Amino acid sequence: MKALITNDDGIDSPGLLALARGAVDHGWTTVVAAPARESSGTGAGLTAAEDERRVRVERRELAGLPGVPGYAVAAHPAFIALVASQGSFGGPPDIVLSGINRGANVGRAVLHSGTVGAALTASINGARSMAVSLDVGLEWDVEHWSTAVEVATGLFDRLAAAPPGTTLNLNVPNRPRAGVPRRASLAEFGMVRSRVKETDDGSITLASIVVEGDLPPGSDAVLLAEGHSTVTPLLPVTEDRDVDW
Repeated sequence: MKALITNDDGIDSPGLLALARGAVDHGWTTVVAAPARESSGTGAGLTAAEDERRVRVERRELAGLPGVPGYAVAAHPAFIALVASQGSFGGPPDIVLSGINRGANVGRAVLHSGTVGAALTASINGARSMAVSLDVGLEWDVEHWSTAVEVATGLFDRLAAAPPGTTLNLNVPNRPRAGVPRRASLAEFGMVRSRVKETDDGSITLASIVVEGDLPPGSDAVLLAEGHSTVTPLLPVTEDRDVDW
């Protein structure tokens, strides 16, 4: 299996390197291509055409990953997944792993996630994909990347055996150990939501707040808050066959 590792936190993210090491240790031929700078919240958006439609790509040496090609790309993660599917970075990948994101991606808000957007873009272009996120919350002292890698690698063989176009969304609690992930539904919203913060200078600022109230049992937000890893298979954009129009 040939694996592409990308993310939306940028090429210098420790979560990206941890996930790439997990793929290498699993025996997959691994390439890393990630945004040159943070691209969180970009969903499946593509980079605007600039500089005569050229996107700058810079080769990078990756700490602890000798022999693994690394590319810093001046583009959003979905763009990276798209061009990878067309043969950039050494040929189309069989597997695209996106993450490890610093922060959970749960509920319908995955629509806005650059981490999930890259995975979905890969899937509609023929790869199997998985978005991986670590639930560090709003305040944390330690990031347990190794926990997320352990849980993710436990799914690698099943992902590789799945049909092309399969996408999994994996969330892992920020703990020293985590068990086998539970299948979870998408919550209507997560435990943390964005709210517009009042400003006086004509700008808009989004602030993160913890949500009070109940969420559906068995949803990704609830199970993750209880300390369980969660996995949710996702479908990319498709037509709604139930609407009579």
